[in-house]
Amino acid sequence: MPNRQPLRLGAVNYLNTKPLVHGLGEAALEEKSLGGGYRLSFDYPSRLADDLAAGRLDVALIPSIEFFQNPAYAIVSDACIACRGPVLSVKLFSRVPLESIRTLALDEGSRTSVALVQILLRERFGLAPAVESLPIGATLADTAADAVLLIGDRAIHSPPGRFAAVWDLGDQWRRWSGLPFVFAMWVARPGVDERQLAEQAATLEAARDRGLASLDAIAEREAPLLGLTIPQCLAYLRDNLHFTLGPEERRGLERFRRLAVDLGLAPSDANLGFFSAENDAATDDVHFQRAR
Repeated sequence: MPNRQPLRLGAVNYLNTKPLVHGLGEAALEEKSLGGGYRLSFDYPSRLADDLAAGRLDVALIPSIEFFQNPAYAIVSDACIACRGPVLSVKLFSRVPLESIRTLALDEGSRTSVALVQILLRERFGLAPAVESLPIGATLADTAADAVLLIGDRAIHSPPGRFAAVWDLGDQWRRWSGLPFVFAMWVARPGVDERQLAEQAATLEAARDRGLASLDAIAEREAPLLGLTIPQCLAYLRDNLHFTLGPEERRGLERFRRLAVDLGLAPSDANLGFFSAENDAATDDVHFQRAR
């Protein structure tokens, strides 16, 4: 068998991804060859999506709204980033009552959260506010918008000031839909070697399991870097986030897809494609079927 090139994996180096990449050699912050038949690199979510689309990556941990952009993409692992209630790190801060929001500033760090807040405002209040970008590094003082979407540590550390309403988007989605919300998952582009995908799908899930077994160590390492206490960091990873794409998560993802299409935030041919490996006992070949 000819030598195969290692799969090129891409992920985000954020706190909420640590349980998924902890077992993949996350200390290698620059792209390098690793021992498991893959190479791992880190970048911003939008760049990962662009690199996957351009064929510079084979598999990437990308936001769910980016997954919807290409109907040929397929989810290759049940390792994901999701929540089943309050997520803590994605919040809407409103200076006016929610039903009075006319202008909305959107954190540039998460396209999925941007889509989610627009969907919730439309479905809950029939609102389609004018939107503007809130650049990474900007503060609430830099915008006069009625409401501001913040993600990450900017949401965890509530900004100073008084607000008419504060929405945790994970909590609001759960209350409204009754379903979990999936923020990101491992996705493969079309044309990737199927046998390698079968091998690495198991690797990604095993890495997730090792990460979940190491939450204490992850929290101890990451908390000081983010200005959190270790108990805060551990509670966020253990209680606010969920890392397995189960049947309920799939239903939540499908509900989000339909709503994103309806609002024009995803193409009309967006679908949920899953790779499932089937071994042919006679040939030892690996086949994949796309499940819907």
